[in-house]
Amino acid sequence: MSQFVINLIFVGLSFALYFGIAIWARAGSTSEFYVAGGGVHPVVNGMATAADWMSAASFISMAGLIAAGGYGASTYLMGWTGGYVLLAMLLAPYLRKFGKFTVPDFIGDRFYSKTAAMIAVVCLITASTTYVIGQMTGAGVAFSRFLEVESSTGLIIAAIVVFFYAVLGGMKGITYTQVAQYVVLMIAYTIPAVFISLELTGNPIPGLGLFSNHVESGVPILTKLNQVVTDLGFSSYTADVPNKLNMVLFTLTLMIGTAGLPHVIIRFFTVPKVADARWTAGWTLVFISLLYFTAPAVGAMARLNLVDTIYPQGVENQPILNDDRPDWMKTWEETGLIKYNDLNNDGRIQLYSDSGLGAAQIALNTAQADGGDVAAATAAVETARIAHDAELEGRFADAGWAGNELDVNADILVLANPEIAQLPPWVIGLIAAGGLAAALSTAAGLLLAISSAISHDLIKGNLNPNITDAQELKYARITMGVAIVVATYLGMNPPGFAAQVVALAFGIAASSLFPVLMMGIFSKRINNLGAIAGMLTGLIVVLVYIFMFKGWFFISGTANFPDTEEYWLFGISPLSFGAVGALLNFIVAFAVSYATAPPPAHIQELVESVRSPRGAGGAVDH
Repeated sequence: MSQFVINLIFVGLSFALYFGIAIWARAGSTSEFYVAGGGVHPVVNGMATAADWMSAASFISMAGLIAAGGYGASTYLMGWTGGYVLLAMLLAPYLRKFGKFTVPDFIGDRFYSKTAAMIAVVCLITASTTYVIGQMTGAGVAFSRFLEVESSTGLIIAAIVVFFYAVLGGMKGITYTQVAQYVVLMIAYTIPAVFISLELTGNPIPGLGLFSNHVESGVPILTKLNQVVTDLGFSSYTADVPNKLNMVLFTLTLMIGTAGLPHVIIRFFTVPKVADARWTAGWTLVFISLLYFTAPAVGAMARLNLVDTIYPQGVENQPILNDDRPDWMKTWEETGLIKYNDLNNDGRIQLYSDSGLGAAQIALNTAQADGGDVAAATAAVETARIAHDAELEGRFADAGWAGNELDVNADILVLANPEIAQLPPWVIGLIAAGGLAAALSTAAGLLLAISSAISHDLIKGNLNPNITDAQELKYARITMGVAIVVATYLGMNPPGFAAQVVALAFGIAASSLFPVLMMGIFSKRINNLGAIAGMLTGLIVVLVYIFMFKGWFFISGTANFPDTEEYWLFGISPLSFGAVGALLNFIVAFAVSYATAPPPAHIQELVESVRSPRGAGGAVDH
């Protein structure tokens, strides 16, 4: 049986399960569509939230970033897990007690302003749309490889699947589908990791295998990895991070962004009691830690396996001939996510840190072919060549290497890992199903958050308050369909790897939504003008900063500055700027609030009531 057929069997069976659940749990009311009726058990909700959380960024891209960045990329782990502690302690139980369907519901009522609610809708849609780009990108990567189609075709297939079970089932269908997806993705992630850990270290627990000895060399696996990557000119895998400020701000951005993400917060409206909201957060942390404990090992072992594939006789010897490359590389090349350019025409694959020479040479070739700025491209090649020829005392130049020849998209490493390690075909089929489950589960949650904001908060809350329950449900499904189309289009031209795009969404949520939620719960003095000014300040500052480096509205070629540290403000990356935006949000909100009249007495009493641990009922509509 071919690998393609095995992939189809695993993916087909998992999709049949999701579709069956969607039909069984289809939403019949707005309560079921928005909050699954408000009666989900905390353990079930924790598992569904974990699947909602462990997106394409976690399953597909995070280990790839750790593989490429080493210790420096551990900020993703620290920020994303730490955010759940904030969510459990500072937001979830209070928002659950408030008892509304959505985040803009809370903001509109707490700050007695439809304008505040509408700005919250804009913030929610901006953050969720940016986030869903990463999910659709990851889904396209998975579908393109395992169904052996172009990545754009894979993206369209993913959109059709999400449309079916998300539009039909709403939160009720998504909740139970995500429980199934959690089981699928955890099995898919863990089994290959166990195989690879056993193969490289002899330890069946990947998290412990990361600190075990490499079977072949007898040295610790991290020592072995450090040796091979530094011999190829890369930074040490376990090297410290030089920009501590950026690392701290990035971790903080991910933490408060986690606590402010609307598609995560709405999951806490689906449990019966306030105490259940805390238990949901606790169970979610348990369920996601199972994957996050394994991810660093997967990343490190994927990096080592990739290097060993290219240099089977060791990095001190010649790399493999392109004609002898393994089948998995040929298959991934068809997706466009692995690219080989024989810059020195020796027929071998040079994978190393070339100081940018290879990319500069390709840019020069493109400029010469398409009539670009040849002079500037030539100057860039010469500058890169000087740095390249000085690397490791000229070792690469002496070997006749003319630049790095293999471009491997970081998003593929987890999906390709079983093939790189030559694991059985059924393991490869299993990870195909898991990768797709991860991407689709979060995409569905995000699309529901966008749909709820438009149908419930914008249309019913402001534009047409008199629509019936059935009409609101129809609008919710229509807006979700439109959101899927937009997300698919944006997913075809993402501004980075899946995890990087997701990090941008966290920055937007951190700077706009988290501060206003915190102030709404814990400060009676913040009024409607302060909340509005703070949200707008945080959102605009962070968006402008991101667009300056990533391109305006993520359109390629429109960035004002190169996205490199020398151009960043105080060395702060666009991915890390959410924490700065949050600080500005707090400052502006307090300044405006204390310069204007305090909130009405009944609003201050509402804040006192929300902070009381007892007395919450079910989620209610307007």
